[in-house]
Amino acid sequence: MVDSDHPEVLAYARQHARGSSDRERAVALYLAVRDGIRYDPYQISLTPQGMKASTAIQRGLGWCVPKAAALAAVCRAAGIPARLGFADVRNHLSTERMRQRMQTDTFYWHGYTEIWLDGAWRKATPAFNLSLCDRFGLLPLEFDGIHDSIYHPYDREGRRHMEYLAQRGSFNDVPLAAMRADFDRHYPGLDDTSGDFMADVARETGGGAA
Repeated sequence: MVDSDHPEVLAYARQHARGSSDRERAVALYLAVRDGIRYDPYQISLTPQGMKASTAIQRGLGWCVPKAAALAAVCRAAGIPARLGFADVRNHLSTERMRQRMQTDTFYWHGYTEIWLDGAWRKATPAFNLSLCDRFGLLPLEFDGIHDSIYHPYDREGRRHMEYLAQRGSFNDVPLAAMRADFDRHYPGLDDTSGDFMADVARETGGGAA
């Protein structure tokens, strides 16, 4: 599902991998995926096609796992080794529709990207685009290619935002079978993919049309 040889993935990497070093190119690709592919947790399709990096790039949206796959794929397309990392997290900020569907604030198999730079794996989390962070009052996640980029524990107002509960490890591709088994067990309501995520965000945060 990290289909780094797909024509659209290759084109995306060529367009956005700017810089004179792997670190500069990785940072540029991170920002392109973070802000150029809109985060949308309502559009979850636990199928090989739905989880592909190329699908997220083609649609211009995805939730954390396809966005992580997209970043890994474009890094590989640019000649930078990359893989996927997963963790279980407790998310204190979500929409009412998400809370009703999930019936829990624990997000199993939260996905991020690990990029090999300067002799080490660096964690990069491209899930939340900048405009979404502004809506929710979150601190945007930056990535400099040196330090790990993982979720902040608190938002801009000091409210709890994200807790890492357990690490799942690193994978060369999306572990779809294991994810589907856990999602079937914990999230029976996720079969409903209706709704407009950004409209719900705007309504619940008191903003206008997103």
